[in-house]
Amino acid sequence: MSRYNPETTAGRRGLIIKMLDEYGQVNVNDLSRYFNVSEVTIRNDLAYLERKNLLIRARGGAIKTEKASLDLRFLEKKSKNVKEKEAIGRRAARFIEDGDTIVIDSGTTTREITNHLGRFSRLTVVTNALNIASSLADMENITIIMPGGIMRHSILTLVGATAIDNFKMFFGDKLFLATDGIDLNLGLSSPDLEEAALKRTMLKMARKIIVVADSSKLGKRHLAVICNISQIDVLITDSGISPMYKEAMEKMGVEVVVV
Repeated sequence: MSRYNPETTAGRRGLIIKMLDEYGQVNVNDLSRYFNVSEVTIRNDLAYLERKNLLIRARGGAIKTEKASLDLRFLEKKSKNVKEKEAIGRRAARFIEDGDTIVIDSGTTTREITNHLGRFSRLTVVTNALNIASSLADMENITIIMPGGIMRHSILTLVGATAIDNFKMFFGDKLFLATDGIDLNLGLSSPDLEEAALKRTMLKMARKIIVVADSSKLGKRHLAVICNISQIDVLITDSGISPMYKEAMEKMGVEVVVV
């Protein structure tokens, strides 16, 4: 990116496009700090590039034109623990074997798994998340199955009775499950009733249950219970998990992998 002069308007805008190519999305606050210019200047840059059809603006930033319609909502949702999620997704992919049928739940952490599936020669992925299906769309080695349902516009996830009924028609080798809360007594939970109901169905449709969750989810409780701790096989999390929590989960029969 050194051939672009960040002190000029054209150079700055060229670097923004380079960042989009590399990362898929950019944030106004981050760009303002990086270029040492005002957020108003960055917003003007993004508006100009949008008029050139080089990006699509979203609240707080912008996203690449490709797949924009499917990823737009996720840019609006503030991302947390990005490095931890990337490491968890990378480690989760090591549980996958060539020829597997895997179920990938919706979520920002499960989305990271898809970045590491290109090395397989043959996979089948069952998912209820439009952004996950979109990220795999150009991989000819992967068969994608979307069971259908009612779309939640806020996060582009398919839920509801139709999704539950359709998921019962499939069975996977591994389920990669996301969750908003993990409590030793309550178990896994979600703030959304429909999401929790679909996740409970997913649990029955796979041989091995692998939960991917950063340590901020530990000790949290939400409205809708998904399952007990003992119903999962593996938890992949980051080093923020306490030794007490790790030991307690292992005593419940869970393999805890720390990245």
